[in-house]
Amino acid sequence: MMLVGVDYHPSFQTIAFFVEETGEYGEQELNHSDGQADKFYRDLKQREIDVRVGMEATGYSRWFERLLAELGFELWIGDAAEIKAKRVNKQKFDREDARLLLRLLRENNFPQVSVPGPENRDLRQLLWHRHRLVRMRTRIMNQLQALAMNEGYRFKKKLFSEQGRAQLEKLAVGPWARRRRQELLELLDRLNPTIEELTAAVEREARKRPEVKRLMTHPEVGPVTALAYVLIIGTPARFQRGKQIGTYVGLIPC
Repeated sequence: MMLVGVDYHPSFQTIAFFVEETGEYGEQELNHSDGQADKFYRDLKQREIDVRVGMEATGYSRWFERLLAELGFELWIGDAAEIKAKRVNKQKFDREDARLLLRLLRENNFPQVSVPGPENRDLRQLLWHRHRLVRMRTRIMNQLQALAMNEGYRFKKKLFSEQGRAQLEKLAVGPWARRRRQELLELLDRLNPTIEELTAAVEREARKRPEVKRLMTHPEVGPVTALAYVLIIGTPARFQRGKQIGTYVGLIPC
């Protein structure tokens, strides 16, 4: 077994590795953009040894995770807070961090965290994309409401009915306000079909999953909320009690 501690950065990674069978040890810095990291791990594959890689939970590493999965290497993601608490030197140095991660792997003391699979992560992108577009649409609708109220009209939800929109478009406003109104309405017209399409995709994914359908039997729980809950919680058995789930999703601050 070859153990590799990785201190990961978006543009490079610093590694410390140890081969248990031979006692081989090494440290290295691998750039990402010029293919150094890719070549290093693909060369390891040629050696036909088992590889376990440990690194802190971090962003911008999806490509690296996919590479290790393709090569059949084991990847352990560590809790950044617990790893930080184990540092002797509280200042962060790349090589020392890589050595620390390797030491935790060798001592079987690595604070591993649960990581969702590729399908789960991709479905989260669907929910996140829809959520962002809905927020964008809400901001546009609020701006249109403000424009109408500045002209003495308070339409509320009726503003976005066929009749309300017709009245909004007839309001006598200045040239720049007229342009703003027109462009906001055009943005709204482009967002609505896209959000409807994404909502339909969420509903299709929800119908595929019995646990999501079961959650939807609760009052006021729709496909978006139910699917998001199931994807974020993942495997419920990893929580020892219900309170931990509440803390995990932010309902019980700690």
